[in-house]
Amino acid sequence: MAAYAFRILNVFAREGRLTGNPLCVFEDGRGLDDAAMQALARQFNLSETTFILPPPPEATARVRIFTPAYEMAFAGHPTLGTAHVVRALGGGDSVRLAMKAGVIPVEAKGDTWTLAANRPRWREVEEPRAAIAEAVGLEPADIAERPLWVSSGNEQLVIPVASAEAVRRARPRPEALLRLKCEDGQPKAYVFADAGDAAGTVECRFFFPAGPAILEDPATGSACANLGGWFCATRPGTRIARVLSQGEAVGRPSTLHLTVRDGAISVGGRVVELGRGTLEL
Repeated sequence: MAAYAFRILNVFAREGRLTGNPLCVFEDGRGLDDAAMQALARQFNLSETTFILPPPPEATARVRIFTPAYEMAFAGHPTLGTAHVVRALGGGDSVRLAMKAGVIPVEAKGDTWTLAANRPRWREVEEPRAAIAEAVGLEPADIAERPLWVSSGNEQLVIPVASAEAVRRARPRPEALLRLKCEDGQPKAYVFADAGDAAGTVECRFFFPAGPAILEDPATGSACANLGGWFCATRPGTRIARVLSQGEAVGRPSTLHLTVRDGAISVGGRVVELGRGTLEL
């Protein structure tokens, strides 16, 4: 029987320790096969669980990311939280994490971590505005210009809406959302309203599948990066700085920071370690 050390963290945390998006990080995934990693992610039942592995030459560590149902090529809050653990294990304030989506650079100032996202790609949405509105439980008039499929490593449907009130009013309809599938076959929708104020505030929510159900994420770094991709597509060449508010609807208020400069996208937030332990298998 082998013992595997893990840590529990909150990523994109606000004031206090019980905010942000929870994450489990296994410090050393050697000896675990794919089925064991998937089973452990299901055991902890957080939105993601990560496993640190020996790195390729170009990285500080290799990382695999699992939801309770499937493996992901990239996700934002697991990247930042895992970087925090890699530093604690001796990696320093600047690390490079090798994931299935590529090598992601991550840097820290104190306990605030920032990742450099992959260059985004996007494609137009062919479905009518009414189908998009139905999928997230809104009216067609609530949908603003210009919904896009965006990927900086994890494709999602990025949906601008007319107001923060519309973001708060969104109620996904599973059958309708399941018809809008990303390139990996999963229906993932990110609803946001850009306030356009001096503080650069954005209200946002992210919906994703768990079996036949649709769940809501407290804080979604990959969607924040994809919002940066949306800005690249709709406002090319513009420098963007935004503070994103997410998670209030699920009782886990979170803050994410997004910058876009010359097409380069950065996503950041505060990471808090809550505790650690070992699990025997």
